[in-house]
Amino acid sequence: MADRSVLVSHIGIAVSDFDTAVNLYKLITGDHDPHITTVSDQRVQVAIFKKSDSEGISGGRVELVSPTDDQSPIAKYISKCGEGLHHLCLYVQDIDEHIKLLQKNAFRMINHVPRVGAEGNRIAFLHPSSSLGVLIELEEIST
Repeated sequence: MADRSVLVSHIGIAVSDFDTAVNLYKLITGDHDPHITTVSDQRVQVAIFKKSDSEGISGGRVELVSPTDDQSPIAKYISKCGEGLHHLCLYVQDIDEHIKLLQKNAFRMINHVPRVGAEGNRIAFLHPSSSLGVLIELEEIST
């Protein structure tokens, strides 16, 4: 039987001013060297903050997501809802099987086929209407 433990990958925060937000979260998280990348197909710039303690223990990460143009889904989100918490990302073992399981149980998916996310892992989003108003991102754990 597969382990169904919940592991949080990250929380996503929608931001308008990427540079200001990155500098703010450097102070908040203590991570002064976040991973910064652009996800061209989603028209976003991303900063991923992760920090381990002195014993190497690491928790979930903080991901800042900022639009690179007005057609970005994040730009539309910010214009409608403002900046702030955007999504919760959970790790899954086999994203294809997880999507099939959710669809079989009448969950509404935004992505029926996984795509590549900011760190190169396969991801898919579950529509908030199926998860009590929370946008859930599924991220396949790379092996």
